[in-house]
Amino acid sequence: MPKESNVYFKKLIKEDSILEIYENISKNVKGNIGLKVHFGEKNNKYFIKPNLMKSLVRQLDATFIETNVLYVSDRRYTDSHLKLAKKHGFTYAPIDILDDAGEVHYKVDGNHFNKVKLGKNIEKYDTIISLAHFKGHALSGFGGAIKNIGMGLAAIAGKMDQHASTIPIFKPSKCVECGTCVPECPGNAISLSPLKIDSKKCIGCGKCIGICPEKAFRVPWGSTKSNRFMERLVEYAKGVMQYINVVFINVLMNISKDCDCMSHAHEPFVEDIGILASEDIVAIENASYDLVNKHLDSDDAFKEVNNVKARKQIEYAHSLGMGNKEYNLIEV
Repeated sequence: MPKESNVYFKKLIKEDSILEIYENISKNVKGNIGLKVHFGEKNNKYFIKPNLMKSLVRQLDATFIETNVLYVSDRRYTDSHLKLAKKHGFTYAPIDILDDAGEVHYKVDGNHFNKVKLGKNIEKYDTIISLAHFKGHALSGFGGAIKNIGMGLAAIAGKMDQHASTIPIFKPSKCVECGTCVPECPGNAISLSPLKIDSKKCIGCGKCIGICPEKAFRVPWGSTKSNRFMERLVEYAKGVMQYINVVFINVLMNISKDCDCMSHAHEPFVEDIGILASEDIVAIENASYDLVNKHLDSDDAFKEVNNVKARKQIEYAHSLGMGNKEYNLIEV
């Protein structure tokens, strides 16, 4: 690998620009193509709108791919996830919720994981194009290409792997002893009267969080500190890239301090910047980060808005051999 990687940049953000910048990274794109996007949480205003990517999707005959989320919302369950995606305008191409068919495990050589748990239908795709909205994130500082494929392609159990360092939180006072959760627990870890999770049996799959009609189980947010979360996020991205050809497009517009998973994200804190594309995940993340800092004349804009040293993601990915921090920014 050369010491520097090419990152292509176009200031104008429109449908034709996505196509034009894609051509610079298209040479190894082949076979059945999945376009990894974020459909946006209900009431979120800032996710990338589907009209921006329509020409690219139709030219490639691509499928929109996503996975269900860990927390309880419309995006937790495949049927309501699909309805929300269509409501948000993703109607002109097939949609594949990858973990609707279960999960598949890929080996990864990491410091936290030796395997990653991904949506099973990922096996159907020869190439994945990550089309990521580059924006803030409360725990990782920013979310871009690394988060788009690391968290975004993980099955629910994989999302628990990254977020949680303990078993789900449970509240016996909310339990009505309906028994729905007990036969659904693959670790046979749940008992009733009173509600309890056996920490020695719990496998951390997070299934109970979504299945309980009374919401007696919750994600243990905050059980994993920011640096550890970022490292886990990166290792999941590495697990994807070791087995599947992935290329990357980052869209730097509507850059809120919050993730697109937030229903009511804060207003953008920087003007729209442009579109970047690269075959190198580390280089595109570093270039995106640098451009935000440059536009705000800041040393670390995401630390200022989210109090997280977010470049840790980039440094850790580089240390795992996932790409170059050095890049050539080529305006197209």
